[in-house]
Amino acid sequence: MNFAVLASGRGGNLKAIIEAVKKGTIKAHLKAVISDKKDAYALEHASQAGIPAVYIDPKDFQDRESFDRAVIERLREFKIDFIVLAGYMRLLSGYFIRQYPDKVLNIHPSLLPAFKGTHAIKDAFDHGVKVTGPTVHFVNEEMDAGAIILQEPVRVDPKDTLESLEEKIHQAEHRIYPQAIDLFVRGKLKIEGRKVTVL
Repeated sequence: MNFAVLASGRGGNLKAIIEAVKKGTIKAHLKAVISDKKDAYALEHASQAGIPAVYIDPKDFQDRESFDRAVIERLREFKIDFIVLAGYMRLLSGYFIRQYPDKVLNIHPSLLPAFKGTHAIKDAFDHGVKVTGPTVHFVNEEMDAGAIILQEPVRVDPKDTLESLEEKIHQAEHRIYPQAIDLFVRGKLKIEGRKVTVL
C-alpha cells in the first residue's frame, strides 16, 4: 500500500512514522509528504529521508475545496491508497473526504471527544485534568469527530508544566500513531458506525 503524509509543522510524528516504515513496523510505502507551509520542518525530514517533499501554496487557490482538489491531484500522481495527517493545520473539505472515505487518519493530542481544536494540550492543562493523552482517529467532515482507533492515557503530574505535559503527550503520540497505521495497513480495523474494533 502507498500512503502520503500531510503536515504543516515540525514533523515530530512524521519522523516517528518514517522510522517505523524503515524498520518495517509499518509495511507500506511512504510515497510523499505534502505541506501547506513552505517552511514546515516536516518537508526537511522528508527530503533527508529521500521522500518527495511537496509544497502547495494555499494562497494560489480561491477556497478550501480548490486547494484540496490540487492536493488530491498530487496524491493521484503518487498512486496513494490512504492518507496520514501529522500536525496538518487545515480542515479537509467534504470533497477531499469523499475521495478517501475511511482512509484518512489523524492524531489529536487529547482524549477525544474532550478538548477538540488547535490548543488541546493547553486547554486540558488549564482545565486541571488528571489524565489526558493522544487519540488516533479516522477523519470525517467534522473537526476531530471521526471514529476513534487508539488512545493512550497520559497522567498529569501535579508538578507538570505545560511544556513537560506536551513532551509526555508527544512521546505517547510517537508510540501509538505508527501502531494505528500498522493496524490499518494490515486490515485489522473494522469500522461500525462510531466504533472501531481491532481484529
